[in-house]
Formats: sequence, structure tokens, C-alpha cells
Amino acid sequence: MLDSSTETTVCFEDAGDEPGGGGSYISQLKTRKDLWYPVKVFNRLYQSIAAANTAIAKISEASEGNVPGKNDLIGRAKFIRGYNYFQLVQFFGEVPIITTAINPSTEEKTVRRSIDDVYAQAVKDLTEARAALSQDYGKDGNGRRADIPSKHAVDAVLAKLYLTWGAKPLSQAEVEAIKTSRVDPIKPAVDAAKYAKAIEYANAVLNSGNYQLQDNFNDIWGVDKENNSEVIFSIQHFGDGQGDAQGNHQTHCGYTWPGDERAEPHIQYADISLENLLPDNDTRKTVSYVKYVDQSAVGKGIDTLTWPLSIVRPGKWIHASKRENGIIYALSSQPNSIDHIDFRLAEIYLIKAEAQWYTNTGDKGLAAINALRNRAGGESYKLTKITEEAIWEEWSNELAFEQKHWLNLVRWRTLISSILTKVPQYVYYNDNYGSAHREHFGSVKYNNIPADPTRVDFYNRIHKHLHAKVDNINGRFYRFPIPPAEDQTTDLGITPQNPGF
Repeated sequence: MLDSSTETTVCFEDAGDEPGGGGSYISQLKTRKDLWYPVKVFNRLYQSIAAANTAIAKISEASEGNVPGKNDLIGRAKFIRGYNYFQLVQFFGEVPIITTAINPSTEEKTVRRSIDDVYAQAVKDLTEARAALSQDYGKDGNGRRADIPSKHAVDAVLAKLYLTWGAKPLSQAEVEAIKTSRVDPIKPAVDAAKYAKAIEYANAVLNSGNYQLQDNFNDIWGVDKENNSEVIFSIQHFGDGQGDAQGNHQTHCGYTWPGDERAEPHIQYADISLENLLPDNDTRKTVSYVKYVDQSAVGKGIDTLTWPLSIVRPGKWIHASKRENGIIYALSSQPNSIDHIDFRLAEIYLIKAEAQWYTNTGDKGLAAINALRNRAGGESYKLTKITEEAIWEEWSNELAFEQKHWLNLVRWRTLISSILTKVPQYVYYNDNYGSAHREHFGSVKYNNIPADPTRVDFYNRIHKHLHAKVDNINGRFYRFPIPPAEDQTTDLGITPQNPGF
């Protein structure tokens, strides 16, 4: 839902680009309130909040003797509730605040509370969670467990929360004013006090000694690396129907058809320019953008995903036996069982850098950015001067396909311009790729590589998606619509609807 709403990604999930699950419609910025993605995200977050409300109420009534670890359990529930409200306010703006466990009132369930009220509730829950939680980092008897809420998981969320809140998120009235505009709203001066809190909480993680950047970028990814010392908080997954309603589809959506040569996945990068932002000596490049997938595990050779014959894949979530020399050696089984990394240490460096830059404090983020660049390319890859654009690029380069980009563009107020200025420069935006005639493609070349006429359906489809992004983008996409209930039709009674939907 998030990445598909930006210039970086297209989604081919739904056959014929019909509404279906909604991914293909969202990719074309034809978002509707009844599409499954906003319906699922909104309703499941509130279901999780309801479960947290019940847990807080019931456990609070019990004695410590009857509920071992009572404070930790309450802390975990408050962490989840606070984190959920932080996500809701970013995606949907003003939302209801429900903290009553049994029979919350109609008013509580339907009245949209102000942006500041929702953020204040999230801060209250998270700070109370931090006081109640006993572990600095998640662990059990077998070692590190990034899926267990901890004090530093709270710190990570609060650092990002204050960075986002301090950027002065758009109100309902402000989105109403720009809902048909094709110009981004002006970015205001940040709230310096909130950005100081973002730096404070980022430093609490960075200076704790409990987390380290992995020396090798490859070593962050995969089931066997889920609890590495870079991961601060993750959502545990066992695969579709294996203990949760749905597994982590970053694997399936980015590598949908293992063994099928050049079969387009559900979600893919929109252009080669995204990969080309990274020089060849940046170790993140061949992990984040995959050109070669060895599929010998399923009796196939190397799938060459070269432009303009195909499109590069996101590689972080492919189950692999090894990753070397730019090749990912895919396993025969690709279940949706890799935990979803919500926060890792690299993002905390980025949060600190951004907060320092916009408040003109410290070294304005240079050391924080260089910590990531040093890991990616060594001492010579470090910057000697920091700029706003360098910070923005580092967010994109480090966290590609980690579902952060839309949040960044909204915070920076560059969502509209990113699409209008970048997408028309993309290779497949060229109208030559929109032709329905296979024989036409013999004359279409990219870097002297002729287009493959057997790929005409792919070319036509990505051309359509890119043009739809440019044609449809406007200010209403600074939010997602308030959806109906999970049946996709029953109105939840939450008014008013977000502007433009």
C-alpha cells in the first residue's frame, strides 16, 4: 500500500489491473476507500488495539502472584496500542481513540480526534510501556528476540514519532485545501522541541551498546538472521496460515513466481534509475536491486533481470542459500515466513541525521549518515559535506523496499513533486513502450539493448501504470481514505471522510 503509492514502485498484483486486492489500483493512484489494503490495515490495527485494551484491563485487575510478569505484559500491550496509534495517524490522519476495553461508546468509536490528540495518546502509551518493560532489548532463554517489545523498541518508535510529529503533519483542513492541487504544500519550520526529543530517543538506542550495524549488509536478511543485533523490533511471521492470518508478503510480492523466467512479481521497482542511484561499489546495491537470481534449486538456470527486457527485483526478502558476486542463490521454497523488520539500527541513524539537519544542531547529521555509508562502501565512501538531498537519498538507499518511502515523502512534503518530476524521466514512461504492436519494439533500445517484442504485454502495462501515477497524483494522496468494515461495504460511521475520497 505504501510503496505502491510513490514513484518507486508499481504493483501488478491484480489480474487485468482490476480492483481485486487493491494493489494494482493503488499503484495507479486510483485508490478507493473499499479497496482491501486500506480496509485491512485500518481494521486490523483497531482489532489489535481492542485486544490490547482487553489485555491492559484484565491483567491490571489480576495480582502479580496470579500473573507472573504482570508489568511486562501490560507494558507490551501498551507498546502495541501506542505503536498502532502512531501508524494510524500517519496513514489516515485524525482517527478515533479507543481505550475502553468493554463496549466502547459510539462516540469513542466514531469521533475523529485531532492529530495532536492521537500523537499524545501514542506518547502516553509508549512512555508508560517503557516504564513497565523490564528488558532493554528483546530476549528469551534462547537469546535475542526482536519481536519482543523492549525499552529500546519504545525508544526507536518514539524517535520516529517525534521526528514525524515535529514535522507538523497536515490536518484535515490542510488536506482539504490541497486535495486537487498538483503542487506539494509548503514544508513549515519543524518543531525544534520535538526534534530534540527525536534526537534524545535516537541517542538512547545508539549509545546503549545493545545494537550494532552488521559489518556485511547481506547479514541482515533471512530467517536465520532475524534476531541479529541490528534489528530493534520486528513482527514475527511463520508463513501464510501458520500462526498468523497472513505471512510477511515482502517475500511473495517481490519474488512471486520462483522458477518462472522473467515472470513479473506483484511488486517491483518502477525504473532502473532507482538502482543507478547506487554506485557499483555500494554493497547495498546487489541486495536491494537484484539482476541475477540463480534458480538451480528448482532446476532452472540464472534468471537475468536486465533492462529493458525485464525489471530488477527487490532482493532483501528472497530466501537464499547465499548471496555473492551480485547473484542471489534462491532456495526452492519461498514461504512468507521472514519476520517483518519494523525498526533496525540503520533507521535510527537516519532519524538522528534528519533531526540534526533540520534543527541545525551538532554536525547536522554528517556522522550519522557516514556510519551507514562506511558500512556500505568503506572510508572513501563517506561524505565530507552534508546536504538535505544527501539525507533524503540515504533514506532511500538504505531502506529500499522496507515500506518507509511514502512516510518520508509525506513528512518532507515532496510526494507530488517526486512523481511529477521523476516518473516522466523513467524508461518505460516513453510512449514507445505503450505501443500495442510487437513489431515496433525492434527499434526501441535502452543502452543499445533492443526491447524484446515478446515482452509487449509487460511494456504496455508498466507504461500504463507510470502514466496513471502522473495523471492522477494530487494532494489527496497525502492520506489514505477512511475505509468501511472488513466486509468492504459496512460503513463504520467515522466522519468526515478524508478529502477527495
